[in-house]
Amino acid sequence: MSPDPADGHPTAVTGDHPLEAEATGPAPVTAHDDGPDRVLGELAIAAARIGTFDWDLVGGVLSWDDQLISLFGYDTTTFDRTIGGFDAALHPDDRARVTHALDQAIATCGEYEAEFRVVLPDGVTRWVAARGRALGDENGVATRMLGAAYDSTHRQDGGAAVARVLEAIPTAFYSLGPDWTFTYVNAEAERLLDRSREELLGGNIWELFPLAAGSAFETSFRRALEANRPVTFDAYYPAPLDSWYELQVWPGPDGLWVYFVDVTANRLARYETEQSAARAALLAEVTTELTQTLQGDEAVGRLAQILVPRLADWCIVSLVDDDEHAGARRGLRDVGCWHTDPAQRDLVSRYAATRMDDLSEESFLARALATERPVVLQSDALAQIATVLRPGEALDMLTRLAPESVVIVPLRGRGGPVGLVTLVNGAARGTFGDDDLSSIAEMAGRAGLALDNSRLYRQQRQVAEGLQRSLLTEPPEPDHLQIVVRYEPAAQAAQVGGDWYDAFLQRDGATVLVIGDVVGHDIAAAAEMGQVRSLLRGIAVATGLGPAQLLSEVDQALRTLQADTIATAVVARIEQTGSERRRGVTHVRWSNAGHPPPMVINPDGTIAVLSGVRADPLLGVLPDIHRVESEVALDRGATVFLYTDGLIERRDRSLVDGMEALRDALEELAGADLDTLCDEILARLLPERPEDDVALVAVRLHRQDRPRPPEAGPNVIPPDVPESPEVEDQPE
Repeated sequence: MSPDPADGHPTAVTGDHPLEAEATGPAPVTAHDDGPDRVLGELAIAAARIGTFDWDLVGGVLSWDDQLISLFGYDTTTFDRTIGGFDAALHPDDRARVTHALDQAIATCGEYEAEFRVVLPDGVTRWVAARGRALGDENGVATRMLGAAYDSTHRQDGGAAVARVLEAIPTAFYSLGPDWTFTYVNAEAERLLDRSREELLGGNIWELFPLAAGSAFETSFRRALEANRPVTFDAYYPAPLDSWYELQVWPGPDGLWVYFVDVTANRLARYETEQSAARAALLAEVTTELTQTLQGDEAVGRLAQILVPRLADWCIVSLVDDDEHAGARRGLRDVGCWHTDPAQRDLVSRYAATRMDDLSEESFLARALATERPVVLQSDALAQIATVLRPGEALDMLTRLAPESVVIVPLRGRGGPVGLVTLVNGAARGTFGDDDLSSIAEMAGRAGLALDNSRLYRQQRQVAEGLQRSLLTEPPEPDHLQIVVRYEPAAQAAQVGGDWYDAFLQRDGATVLVIGDVVGHDIAAAAEMGQVRSLLRGIAVATGLGPAQLLSEVDQALRTLQADTIATAVVARIEQTGSERRRGVTHVRWSNAGHPPPMVINPDGTIAVLSGVRADPLLGVLPDIHRVESEVALDRGATVFLYTDGLIERRDRSLVDGMEALRDALEELAGADLDTLCDEILARLLPERPEDDVALVAVRLHRQDRPRPPEAGPNVIPPDVPESPEVEDQPE
């Protein structure tokens, strides 16, 4: 073998020889995984009168220690530190075989083992046994080979050297013969196996350690022998050793060499880390489940399915009633339960449905609620609960469930308990350990706070939504016009506010439609929305102005009132001339202040976007700008659809895609009645938890040559607004 000058890697020369040489090793070993000291130490264990080598496969430098230089008959001046120097000393008959073994180890980042002859300068032949290991980089390419060799000419002397090394190393070592008897045991192995050398030597391993038979120990030992390759594995031996071991098993001509260390402390540390990670994941899931919805009962009910079977065999979750559910027995309601065994879930559900009425005043639930402290029954839980549960169906169900240990933990909120969780184990699972109780306490703290927040958010939302809805009045129902409105608040608590709709009549009988969105999503935005809405409808009724002038007047009023409000809005005016009445069409004028354009469903089901001349700036930005109007004549039977941007825009969908989705939905629903149309649009376009509030106004222009359809409801208009005149029949 000689270095390749192009890249510094060796070029293999292959050949055959009756003497055995092989490269072994199931997987690449990197310099990062095994440092040189550890590798050399392991290899030293396998050699006697050891000399070591370090071959830099990248640079081509072969470093030998003094022992190895002497072993090959060189001195520090005659050894040239190249693989060529090594090749030159090999017996010609052994060179190809040894070279092949080296090449195999380098190609696989594996183990190298060979026994060969060297010819000394004085012509004397010496036998050398060598072992090495190729170390790879992060890509699995060999960059270095470390190894050791010894003079095997006098094996008896070599064996004594090995024994001295093995006794000195801190790693436990023993060897097994072909009949599985101990042939050598070092001092560290005596200590870890808790047996003396006299007890072990000559004894069969499966008889001395019967629990190892049939386990990972026997499986791995036999695999190493059958494959004739080293095997590394971890295994646990029960009491009296009660320890985890990491073992390296090397097959040899006389049986097995086994190196092992006690890794129990490492395993315990890893277990604790895994348990901490699992606990953190559980707490995160509990928090997420309880905070992603404002429906506290629903979320807490699902909590039982998260806790089972992670913390218990079965579980019941109870809520302390707030004002919303006043009057429940002792203020407690069971809202969720789960059992790890599907066959037992109906029993748990029936027990939860009946137990409250049968519990006495001294029940463990009442004690946990009163003291705000966990109640733990570590054993004989059925008998203890039976003393506070009156005979009846609940007790029958509990007897069949056979609880052995129970933990009842309060879910604490800011003002006291907001719920209770009852966790139960059967006899097979046993008692709750310290880690279990710690996890349960942390879970209860998270769940209680999340549930308390959920109730607070619900109350805030009810206040904000109540304010919002109080500002959004019912629309009028002019002659042959059907107006449907919808308002959907955001899922987040107190995030209602900015969006509004309006529909009213001016004194000349024209119908005005308004859709708008004040910047912001809170109660302050709702108040600002109420101010803008009131200004707009008051000016519209008092002046009778058209859409563009009406928006201009509102803009200037906001400036005069020194309001900082910014809002988008569309104002549309539905009107008819006498000629239009006779032709069965209706005239619509509108002006857009930076708002998404309205859409129209024509009587034939086609969709038109009322983009208009242009979209003018938002209200509150440029109060002196000249605003424009657009107009269109619509056939009777058409539907005008106005909406706020929360319907079409969200994080996972662009405004353009949202507009296209709305257009497609309107086309599919063109033949639906107006209420169904609005409800379906909200259901199809809004996510489960909308991030923005949404307002809709839909107006259907029913034909005037026919009676007002029943679905349009009664004709309701203010007393000072004129009735629409009758018109002649329109042609079909």
